Amino acid sequence: MQRTSLSAVTLVLVGMLLALPSDGLEAADKPAVRHAMTLTDIERQLKELSNWNRWGNGDELGSLNLITEKTRRRAAKLVKRGVMVSLARVPEEVKAVDNPDPFIQKMLKIGRTPEVPWAVDNYSVSYHGYAHTHIDALCHLFFRGRLYNGFTHEDVTEKGARRLSIHNLREGIFARGILVDIPRLRGKKWLEPGEAVYPEDLDEWQKQAELKIGRGDVVFFRTGRWARRDAKGPWDVQSVGMPGLHASCCAWLKKRDVAMVGSDAAMDVMPSQIEGLTHPVHLLLLHAMGCHIFDNCDLEDLGNTCAKYRQWEFLLTASPIPVRGGTGSPLNPIAGF
Repeated sequence: MQRTSLSAVTLVLVGMLLALPSDGLEAADKPAVRHAMTLTDIERQLKELSNWNRWGNGDELGSLNLITEKTRRRAAKLVKRGVMVSLARVPEEVKAVDNPDPFIQKMLKIGRTPEVPWAVDNYSVSYHGYAHTHIDALCHLFFRGRLYNGFTHEDVTEKGARRLSIHNLREGIFARGILVDIPRLRGKKWLEPGEAVYPEDLDEWQKQAELKIGRGDVVFFRTGRWARRDAKGPWDVQSVGMPGLHASCCAWLKKRDVAMVGSDAAMDVMPSQIEGLTHPVHLLLLHAMGCHIFDNCDLEDLGNTCAKYRQWEFLLTASPIPVRGGTGSPLNPIAGF
């Protein structure tokens, strides 16, 4: 009788497990569940990850203070082959669903007469958004009326930003760059819209690439966004989404004291997985950490070059246009090997 009872119980338990949906069994292992965050969590991290007053209450450089003469000398030594790779997307001059404000080149003179032998043109670009390679200055994002380090709405007017503008980066950026190639890590060509990157991915990439991300580094995250666009065409970012970092990665980056970050998309995974916030990664980076952001870089050539040399670190140089009061700048970052 005892054996029969045990067998019956076993059969019942097996039946119950088989009846459960597979999602229910795996839910505890899913990153989205493990890293679930709310607006309350983000508000807490705005304080926990804050660099406000770390370099003084008048600081306007934020985490770029972590790039020093010492880190620049170290970065310069990474150039051994003399190979240079652009990280900029060729300006998109065709209007598309992800490029409502295309880059415009207008020819003013074409040098057809001896009296006017010059070819002259004019550029126009609304660079913030999801199409053009650019850098976000720290004055780009307000949260509850404040910018990084406590500056307020009064510091940004219709004439531009008096504080935290791109003009502060007029000396350029010269640092050790790191590529984190998530599609290569996951064995695919690109991440799909809405596919998120989590802290464990960053840990795994460090192991695979045999390097450590640390103080003063500029870290780029490849999602394969442009490879997918070139293969399948543009898509509506707002409705379809975009691959990118989950907000839980910000604490990982702060712990390592990175100086700056960038990606081939807009850093944030979209949808963000956090109700009430569309861009929590931008919020934590720009507002709390004072970390400038490269958006919409083209990292395809960089990924191929890094894979070719099996070297995921490089010299990163970037020179934004030092507009007084500017909220950012289109630019062409360069990786040197």
